Amino acid sequence: MEIPGLPPQLLPLLRQAAAHHRLALVGGAVRDLLLHRVHHDPWRGLPDLDLVVEEASLDNVSQPDQDSGEEPQPPAAHRLARRLRQQLGPRLVPYLQEHGAYGTVELELDLGAFHGAALQAVDQPLLLDLASARRESYPVPGENPRVRYGSLDDDLARRDFTINAMALLLVPCRGDPACPPDVSCLLDPHGGQRDLALRQLRFLHAASVRDDPTRVLRGARYVARLGFTLAPESLQQLQSTLATWPWGWRPGDPPGQAPSALGTRLRMELELLLEREAWSRALAALQGWGALLLFDARIQADRTWPRRLAWAQRFGLPLPAALVAGAADPLALAERLQLPHRQHKLLSQWLLLRQRLADAAASLADGPAAASQWTQLLESPGLSAEAVALALACGSTQRRPLLCWWLRWRHVRSPLSAEDLLAQGVRPGPQLGMRLRQARLEAIDQLEQARVQRRLAAPTGR
Repeated sequence: MEIPGLPPQLLPLLRQAAAHHRLALVGGAVRDLLLHRVHHDPWRGLPDLDLVVEEASLDNVSQPDQDSGEEPQPPAAHRLARRLRQQLGPRLVPYLQEHGAYGTVELELDLGAFHGAALQAVDQPLLLDLASARRESYPVPGENPRVRYGSLDDDLARRDFTINAMALLLVPCRGDPACPPDVSCLLDPHGGQRDLALRQLRFLHAASVRDDPTRVLRGARYVARLGFTLAPESLQQLQSTLATWPWGWRPGDPPGQAPSALGTRLRMELELLLEREAWSRALAALQGWGALLLFDARIQADRTWPRRLAWAQRFGLPLPAALVAGAADPLALAERLQLPHRQHKLLSQWLLLRQRLADAAASLADGPAAASQWTQLLESPGLSAEAVALALACGSTQRRPLLCWWLRWRHVRSPLSAEDLLAQGVRPGPQLGMRLRQARLEAIDQLEQARVQRRLAAPTGR
């Protein structure tokens, strides 16, 4: 079965490098290939290729969590990658990164650098993720799994959904390593083809969500990308798991004690969802399932997040921070997810701005503040332009002056320069800076007064 965009000569080279180990293409490439070839979906483009190689014997291979004093045999994926690079040469394989923890390798093939007959030159590099077949167990729900090398069947059984638990066996195929792979080489132990035909997502086993709740976010990504629905029994598993909350951490506990699947790994899946998918559809699916509860109960009940994230996108703000802004305690959620420092700082500044706006509300009761007063408030220490933008995205009640500052006032510069003031006899130092700021504020008020006068002088329609 040919893969669109993949040079047909590459698979024989991979089979040769596998040296008679069982080698299989797995994951999204198999799923998308079947959707295209069997169910006539449009081809979504060549993804990064995920390959799994099975150890012929585990007797002399160190397990991921072993620290043997002797030098063990490298994992099968490492040996395969090294043989492939030796066959093709470093020019064609400019990047190879081995990861010892799980026996995986990241490999980049620069096919455009190869001018011989073995491969057809292409413009874009091809990314390969090679993994040694492994099995996983979850002694503690939501924490990182315990990993051991295993069989190809073990590797498929550890995946999220049935549609991602299929493998296109490359070696051996029909008993002949030289034959091309086709549908007859497909391994489908969990009914993935059936669920592809039904266009549904089904968890592999009854503890899938308990073990790793980030699988729910991946499901929402597939809903947005493929238009699939969650199988009824999988939705029931999701909702019953959320109702029992089997993880050893609950909202209100110290954020840093949350298991990784409710912390950093949840953030990583959220970032992928917001960066790569139609996030409005994905988040709507999560909310419909009740799964935004994984982040926060208030976010689950919130109906304003589409507007907030749409405005955040227009302002160029980080979308994870915009979503977290809807939480009951945004800073606690940011700490649990370990959002980047810039986003955590943005949320802190936005909360400070929100408090200052609330404090200023009483003084504004006597009449509208001048543009210069708003400018001083919005540019006071501890705030930033991004914080004002986030306040706008979140629907601040003082929307008009905030929007005026964002669009006009913050861009006004002082009509006087430091050189002008020095020529007038102002001495260098704090007084010079104060005079420059005052001249700018006066210019902002004059600009706004001129706008009001022009609006009043404009002829009105019938």
